[in-house]
Amino acid sequence: MMAKITAVIDIGSNSARMAIFQRTSRFGFHLVEEIKSRVRISEESYESGGMLQGAPMDRAIKALKEFMAIARLRGARKIFCVATSALRDAPNAGEFLARARAEAGVSIKVIEGEKEAFYGAIATLNLLPYREGITIDIGGGSTECAVIKGGKIKELISLDIGTIRLKELFFDKKGSLKEAVAFVKKELEKIPENFRSERVFGIGGTIRALSKAIMKSTSYPIDTIHGFEYPTLSHLETFTKIYSSEVLKLKQFGIKEDRFDTIRGGALIFTALLKLFGAKEVVTSGVGVREGVFLSDLLRGHNFIFPVNFNPSVRSLIDRFCLNENRGKRIKKNALELFDALLERHRIDEGYKYHLGIAARLADIGTALSYYDHHHHGSYFLLHSLTYGFSHKDRAIIALLVEYHNKKIPKDSAIAHVQTLMPSLLTLQWLSFILGLAECLSLGNDAEGFAFGYKNGVLTVSSPHDLYLAKEEAKKLAKPAPIAVIFEKS
Repeated sequence: MMAKITAVIDIGSNSARMAIFQRTSRFGFHLVEEIKSRVRISEESYESGGMLQGAPMDRAIKALKEFMAIARLRGARKIFCVATSALRDAPNAGEFLARARAEAGVSIKVIEGEKEAFYGAIATLNLLPYREGITIDIGGGSTECAVIKGGKIKELISLDIGTIRLKELFFDKKGSLKEAVAFVKKELEKIPENFRSERVFGIGGTIRALSKAIMKSTSYPIDTIHGFEYPTLSHLETFTKIYSSEVLKLKQFGIKEDRFDTIRGGALIFTALLKLFGAKEVVTSGVGVREGVFLSDLLRGHNFIFPVNFNPSVRSLIDRFCLNENRGKRIKKNALELFDALLERHRIDEGYKYHLGIAARLADIGTALSYYDHHHHGSYFLLHSLTYGFSHKDRAIIALLVEYHNKKIPKDSAIAHVQTLMPSLLTLQWLSFILGLAECLSLGNDAEGFAFGYKNGVLTVSSPHDLYLAKEEAKKLAKPAPIAVIFEKS
């Protein structure tokens, strides 16, 4: 029997975090809880030969006790706990591990640097929509990187540079920036030359904080960090200014105060790696080691990768909120066949069939909240819950199609807030019309037996059914261009 609730605790040099996942079916899942405690377990250890100090260990034990209590209250049947750089480096790690078992009731697995890199890569590969790139996971004590090519993890490396390590060795001592730069540069010499990619996947608190600052300064329209993308060259100068800045001046860059003491070291590491890898774009990851540990368990019999064309967020949404899954399948079948039949007329890039198919499958999801205004509810659901495996552009297009597929898509000014993520208005209007017509055809009818043809400006819909209701509803649809729709009984 599968464990429905799984908790994963990750003890890093800076923070201890717990994520709790709920499985809705074999591979469908969603995040139900995420808790962070800034325990700073590595505090004052880098000047003490890596020895963990008493006060940080006490803080970590207190956090672990409460993490375990929360996991049990949530009904977690599996609890994984991993520790990374701080415990790898600590000569007295055994003392802390024994205390954790005795006082908090948790068995901690101290993972090697390459395993940490592997977990980050597994999470990125399965939960972001790209198959090529290099992960950069900047932690408090170490930084991990993985090369992903053709949907496979090719190489892993762990470096002994992290935000807390640089803070204590250089920034706290008012040491020169040149010394910190030289220290990072020396460690980067360990990286093989084949670690080169135009795309970087950014993991960890430092990179998320930098992304949030960019999103705020550019008034980015979607308030979701996972999947946020930006061109590297546009921001390298700002990153350099951040790691060269005095602490009290960091606020001008949009950095929150709780990151002031670590962001400079993180920005230094990130900038150096982006330049070394030749990265042209950064894709921000909201997932990392915790999701990697969870997925390694979930996918252990499947080569750590989801089945082809499977998306865990779509599956989880269907499991939780779709009241009639067969209806969604009928709408999708009709929509994709209509797209193909009308290709000569609309000439839309066939890549948009992907968005049309997802929107069709989930078109009715908002009825789980309320039938009234369910298209609006569904749009919100999808924009905020298509968490894994979608770009922000994907999410925005799918949400917009669900919102407007039974009415006219508004003028450009009404969707200006997401305009940079969208295809042309005409493309959206065609997709919306196709989805709306497919939904009309699903009213009381099986998808089998439909046939679609297009010639000389006329779309013919053939069916063994009378389609009385479908004809009425189809008349209400806003057409993107002059086109006649004729229904005939086959």
